[in-house]
Amino acid sequence: MLTKKQLELLTFIHDRVRETGIAPSFDEMKDALGLRSKSGIHRLINALVERGFLKRMPHRARALEVVRLPESLSPSSLGVRSNGAADRSHGDSGRVIRPNFGSHPKPVDTIPSVAIPVMGRIAAGTPIEALQEQMHEISVPESMLSRGEHYALEVKGDSMINAGILDGDTVIIQEADSANTGEIVVALVDNQEATLKRLRRRGDSIALEAANPAYETRLYGADRVRIQGKLVGLIRRY
Repeated sequence: MLTKKQLELLTFIHDRVRETGIAPSFDEMKDALGLRSKSGIHRLINALVERGFLKRMPHRARALEVVRLPESLSPSSLGVRSNGAADRSHGDSGRVIRPNFGSHPKPVDTIPSVAIPVMGRIAAGTPIEALQEQMHEISVPESMLSRGEHYALEVKGDSMINAGILDGDTVIIQEADSANTGEIVVALVDNQEATLKRLRRRGDSIALEAANPAYETRLYGADRVRIQGKLVGLIRRY
């Protein structure tokens, strides 16, 4: 049996990995469970790993694998609401509970999907040559997409690992020619090199910031950088 908080966390991680392909950050887990510090998340994860529900994947940022769920578990029995906020109406967090079993999740093959083009590889590291023509198409859940047109890119490099983006991942990009500071974008530098980085505006300059301390932030004049799209989703195959 799991405590209520262990069950909430396990379900939150499972749902997020199923939806986006990556585990949530510790801050996201903390907020979803209504905890005040990340130390509580560390303790819950350690307990779930020891009991065989979670597995840590070495040498990968934010890499947690859900090994198993309590038997017959369903989303309707869990204390995590659809907006990601934990339902704390069941009393003390240390109480051991048995989940109420309800209807099963919708089968994956009934989830609406959309085919979008894969436009080549994008560097999450040193910029590479500009994007190539369409290679093939990939089906993605309709719920992953925002308004407008979208395309997919295969990630090459490890400069965004601390943002949960790994070498070999496929990122889903919403076409856009502008972005807010702090957003992860596809940036075209000097009309020749494309890269996936976090955008920071610094006066009249644009900084393309890596999410890996091994890579330096690159600073460019605003006229040298064109935004090609914004990250809205990610797909990972194991």
